[in-house]
Amino acid sequence: MIGFSLDSRQQNIKKIPGIKNVVAVASNKGGVGKSTIATNLAISLKRLDNKVGILDADITGPNIPRMLGIPSGSLAGEGQGLRTVEAHGVKAVSLGLVLPPDTPVVWRGPMIASGLKQMVFDVDWGDLDYLIIDLPPGTSDVSMTLAQDVMLSGIVIATTPQEVSLEDARKAVAMFDKLGVSIFGIIENMSSEIFGEGGGENAADDLGLDFLGSIPLEKELRIGSDKGVPLTAINIEHPVSIKFLEIAKKIDQRCVIVNEQSASLQTRDLT
Repeated sequence: MIGFSLDSRQQNIKKIPGIKNVVAVASNKGGVGKSTIATNLAISLKRLDNKVGILDADITGPNIPRMLGIPSGSLAGEGQGLRTVEAHGVKAVSLGLVLPPDTPVVWRGPMIASGLKQMVFDVDWGDLDYLIIDLPPGTSDVSMTLAQDVMLSGIVIATTPQEVSLEDARKAVAMFDKLGVSIFGIIENMSSEIFGEGGGENAADDLGLDFLGSIPLEKELRIGSDKGVPLTAINIEHPVSIKFLEIAKKIDQRCVIVNEQSASLQTRDLT
């Protein structure tokens, strides 16, 4: 990767004050339901008695406010800049909260990177067990900035069973490997007879990654996202909600291991 080294990442990386674990949801392709996964994963982690926040890092196409039922532009005109807004027990930050509805974000790369840093480090998140970051699709400035500047616990790769999506998922894995970021595993979304099944699990096996689970293609999941009432928040007994909770438990366990390893390294450095 041109112009980047792991040494520079280690020099610039910072921990977000008050936040124990930072998990990003990524894909190299749009339309795989990444924001839906990020939203329902955040709520599922909340169900495990965690304090959770979600950062909408898709700056030019913010969708998290709609999915959480927060009106777009709800903070516009306050003059206080970005702050967290809570919905379904989850603290959310999105550029869509301060922009009037239907306002396009036409920013160049450096401005996007600067905006991301402000949302991460200048917002008062309070104390959180988890911050879920919904990344934009592709190998963008946002993903690069995040990997270079933010202490990440790990990345979750979202894909669908279609081969074209799986190819892009493999590229995302390669990118974060080069950036030195731990990849927790792959989630297959929209698993069904229509789009296919098992592709995400096969890709995980090929790449030597954990397969975190598959989310079936369900009408209720789409309706909940469109209406701002996520399925995991209103019907915890639904099979999809159960799937998300199982995935959240796996991520929770991975973060425990990451934190134990980090504590061990810090102790070793002090001796």
